[in-house]
Amino acid sequence: MLTDSEKKLIDEIKRGNTNAFSELVDIYKDLVFTLSLRMLANREEAEEVAQDTFLKIFNALPKFKGDSKVSTWIYRIAYNTCLDRLRANKKSRVFKDVAEMEGIIFKDMDNALDSMIMDERNAMVNACLAQLSSEDAGLLTLFYFEDKSLIEIEKVLNTPVGVLKVRLFRARKRFAKVLEMSFKSEIFQDNG
Repeated sequence: MLTDSEKKLIDEIKRGNTNAFSELVDIYKDLVFTLSLRMLANREEAEEVAQDTFLKIFNALPKFKGDSKVSTWIYRIAYNTCLDRLRANKKSRVFKDVAEMEGIIFKDMDNALDSMIMDERNAMVNACLAQLSSEDAGLLTLFYFEDKSLIEIEKVLNTPVGVLKVRLFRARKRFAKVLEMSFKSEIFQDNG
């Protein structure tokens, strides 16, 4: 169900208020881009898919009935747009380093060290996610990084909760295996 503020925002957009649509984009752009980046593992393609997603959202708004959360509806469009792009490309996914450290100026060494550790963790998580299928990466992103419940994911992916539980369990196992291999590889390289 829509909140009052979401309903007002959607109504304003339907009336042609471009500022209201800009507000909607501002609210959801980071979430759409994060999901796209995790699924596509390519910054440029993720940016294009995010733009395509918002074009689809704008065109589909007149048909939006409001029987689900706006965020759930937007995630579904973003997820399907990513899958469409993956199908269209039919090429293997290549991991690109998400953490771009160039040009960052730190105020003190503690902040710099904390930031570097977090960037390394993010890079490792992104590298491991990039080795998974797009579906696994998307599901893990929605559940763990976007904190979506299984019921919300059910609406986004149009997949029953029971099936999602099994897919999530298997995706976690595959992610853990990839993470374990990455750690072993890193340890081997450090000791070699």
